[in-house]
Amino acid sequence: MQLSNVRQKKKELHRYDLLFFFFPPPPPSRYVAERSAAATGDETISIPDCCKSDRFSFDETDKTVGIVCPTYSWGLPSIVQEFLEKLTLRSRPSYLWFAATYGTTPGQTGRFAEDILKRSGLTVSAKFSVQMPDTWTPLFDLSSKEKVQRINAAAEPQIDRTIQLIQSRTSGDFMQRKMPLWLAKSVYGIEYPSMRQTHHFHVEDSCIGCGLCARNCPVSAIQLRDKRPVWVKEQCVMCLSCLHHCPKSAIQYGSRTKKHGQYSHFRLS
Repeated sequence: MQLSNVRQKKKELHRYDLLFFFFPPPPPSRYVAERSAAATGDETISIPDCCKSDRFSFDETDKTVGIVCPTYSWGLPSIVQEFLEKLTLRSRPSYLWFAATYGTTPGQTGRFAEDILKRSGLTVSAKFSVQMPDTWTPLFDLSSKEKVQRINAAAEPQIDRTIQLIQSRTSGDFMQRKMPLWLAKSVYGIEYPSMRQTHHFHVEDSCIGCGLCARNCPVSAIQLRDKRPVWVKEQCVMCLSCLHHCPKSAIQYGSRTKKHGQYSHFRLS
C-alpha cells in the first residue's frame, strides 16, 4: 500500500469528533492521524500523551468517539487498558466505536475494551478489526519488504469497509478472526505479562547513543546512561518501538529479532 493511500484512508477514518489512538510501530499511524486532524479540523488524541499528563476526562463528546489500538497477546496493550479504565466522557457519545489492528487474530480485544467501558456506563456501538503486518518480531519475520507490502495492500479494502460502516454509524460486531473468549483470556493473562518483562531486551555494540529509544518510549521505561539505553522498569508496554526505530538496529529482544527485521516507514526524531 502506498503511503499516500494510507494517509487518505486514515484521513477518512479519523473524520470524527474525538479519536483516541495508540499506535506504536509503525510511526506513520500517529503521523497520519495528526496530519489528517490538521487537514479536517478533527481532534486526534494520543493515549500515551493522556497517560503521561493524567488527562482522562473529556467534555466535548456529544457526537462520535473512536478508539484505535493494536492487539497484544490477543488483548489490549497495558497502556490502553489503563486509559480506558480511567476515561471519563462527561457527555455520552451518540456513536462510540472501537477498532483493533492485528497480525494473526484480534483475539478478544474488542470484548475486553467493551467490558471496561461498560463499567463506566459507556456502550460501544461498533467494533472493527483490520489485519496489518504483525510487528511482534520475536516471532514474526518482517525481513521481506514484498511480504509486508502485500499485507498492507490487503488491508486497504478492510479500511474502506470500516470507513463506510463508521460513516453510516452502523452498529454491530465486525471484528474478524476472533478467538474464543476463554482462550483469549488465558493467553492474555499468561503470555502478555511474560512478554512485557524488559530483561528480554539487549543492546548491541552498534548503538550510537542517540537516545531515540528513550525519547519515544510511551511509558518512559528507558533511560540513557553513559550513552547506552537502560531499561529502568521491570515491565513496559512491549510495543517494540525502541527496536523497530533504532537507526542502527542495535536493540534486540531475545534471539530472533535480528534476522526478522524492523518495521518502519520513516524514522522518528
